[in-house]
Amino acid sequence: MHRAAVVAARCSAQLLSGPPASTAADAVQRLLAVQGQDPRGFRLAIRARTSLVTAADVEEALTASRSLVVSWLNRGTLHLVAAQDFWWLHDLTTPQLGAESLRRLAQEGVSPVLAERGIDTVVAAVHEAPRTREELRAALDAAGVPTRGQALVHVLLAATLRHRLIRGPMRGADHCMVLAEDWIGPAPEPLEHDAALALLATRYLAGHGPASDRDLAMWARLPLRDARAGLAAIETVDGGDGLRDLPGRGDPAPLPTRLLGNFDPILHGWVSRDAVLGPHEADVVAGGVFRSWLFVEGRAAGLWRIIGGRVRIAPFAPLPRRVEQELVADAAAVLHSLGMPGREPVLEPLR
Repeated sequence: MHRAAVVAARCSAQLLSGPPASTAADAVQRLLAVQGQDPRGFRLAIRARTSLVTAADVEEALTASRSLVVSWLNRGTLHLVAAQDFWWLHDLTTPQLGAESLRRLAQEGVSPVLAERGIDTVVAAVHEAPRTREELRAALDAAGVPTRGQALVHVLLAATLRHRLIRGPMRGADHCMVLAEDWIGPAPEPLEHDAALALLATRYLAGHGPASDRDLAMWARLPLRDARAGLAAIETVDGGDGLRDLPGRGDPAPLPTRLLGNFDPILHGWVSRDAVLGPHEADVVAGGVFRSWLFVEGRAAGLWRIIGGRVRIAPFAPLPRRVEQELVADAAAVLHSLGMPGREPVLEPLR
């Protein structure tokens, strides 16, 4: 399958082209799990895949309707997921994180005894009421549990692995932590492992196909044998070069022109980012940090940022006037989505 055809098909699967989702929850359900460590990043990911959905709508889904939650899932990374998908994804993708969690706690100076005390402290605190990260830090400090460096994060991760801690409601700009059972209700009956793998393969391809077994294994951080078992359990079509997809996709929509945020899902679903970033991977991704970038005709075409309420667009190379106009229009849509007062975007050389 040619690179351009693969990118076009994935853009349609990802809702970057073709009919957009109508709600934040619909967009997230299509992708199954969206990188969630950066609050603006996942709001921008939803913005690019929906029509007229704003950051305020995402906050409503997190706080009022409780249809979206954030937790440590695939790869031990924070992900935004639909509430009903949290349970089976947690059960499938987090058990293998336990040994690594204990090792990282020890590296941060948290002994097994202190880890147990920390988990108990966190669970007791969030059971009383939603707590911000800093409120939990204060509770752990009072209990004599280390929180310096990455210790706090790894205590919270350990509590998540043991007791299903999630980030649910927003309190102003702070994302509060709660127990999943307290926030979204009792856990449903767990899926059998084989059924969960089949569901994972179906849902992954729905938002990421065409993709390979290695792509799925990397994305979910599961053994390759599990990825292959999940794909073998469902009906797929051969996309060539080891790629599989769901049947009945139809022709992909034209490639989009978009301002995409940092940690956008189009960069996280597959082993390689070369099809999209090409020679500009080091410009967009550096030291684990993903920058906000321009997506034009299936390729990274520049960077962008917001300074003083104004979008500054920095192409890697001169762009056609038509493309510039499309990017300027999308920049206005970004500001509207984020609830920021509109100021005319600026096109500037890349520094």
